Amino acid sequence: MDPQGAVKRRLAVLVGCNYPNTKNELHGCVNDVLAMKETLLTRFGFKQEDMEVLTDEPDSKLKPTGANIKAALRRMVDKAQTGSENVLFFHYSGHGTRIPSVKPARPFKKDEAIVPCDFNLITDVDFRELVNQLPEGTSFTMISDSCHSGGLIDKEKEQIGPFSGVRSPAIETTATTITSRALPYKEVLDHLSSLTGISTSDVGTHLLELFGGDAGLKFRLPAMDLMYLLENMKAREKHVDSGILLSGCQADETSADVVSGGGKAYGAFSNAIQTAEGKRRCLEEQGTSDHG
Repeated sequence: MDPQGAVKRRLAVLVGCNYPNTKNELHGCVNDVLAMKETLLTRFGFKQEDMEVLTDEPDSKLKPTGANIKAALRRMVDKAQTGSENVLFFHYSGHGTRIPSVKPARPFKKDEAIVPCDFNLITDVDFRELVNQLPEGTSFTMISDSCHSGGLIDKEKEQIGPFSGVRSPAIETTATTITSRALPYKEVLDHLSSLTGISTSDVGTHLLELFGGDAGLKFRLPAMDLMYLLENMKAREKHVDSGILLSGCQADETSADVVSGGGKAYGAFSNAIQTAEGKRRCLEEQGTSDHG
């Protein structure tokens, strides 16, 4: 995404989930979103009216529930004009998780998902379907500062993200609190079980009971229908694939929620992006560029 590039329209959905007053609480996710919003407005030519911001702060007008996030993403895609060079951007900061795969061909594998504030999981298949609906000439960039984010667009290799689980030395020396943005599957299951009162280890059963038609595609479709859908997705992605995933880690790794020595909370990956963008801006002001 180039600053002030020649495109018809720039659209963004920004999501931050801190899960306040819960045992899963994080502290830097809303800060990540606010920092990214400012960057998009001041550096990349986005307009306020073309951005939707969803946070779980008490005064938030639009909470980041699973249904609200998916609806916002659909609105963004619907606004994109066929044949125009549209830029669509999605930033998510919050918990990520891995769930037993419901894909018929992957009975012993894990699938990646983000965890909205109501635990209505959004999975890699949901994001793949979204990318496959993009109009011609439209690009979609997704930044996910969450654990296990490397596989969040099904079949898509993450474009940016660490290739090891080693924590950054800079984080080690400057942070006072480091919290994983991983939510273990058992904790997801325990939370959903407490809401449904159903004793089962099948996450889909809980999600369908709680959210019905708003549950993710993986959980709403019978196995054969899901297989048919995935085959259609696979055939379409051979012809057009405009999705780029920038992830804080690979599918089997975790990301960090950091509170710095100065007391400010942020996501380690989101902060790295802001730091790199700040360096780029300084170099531009000095009349040089960073090609490294």
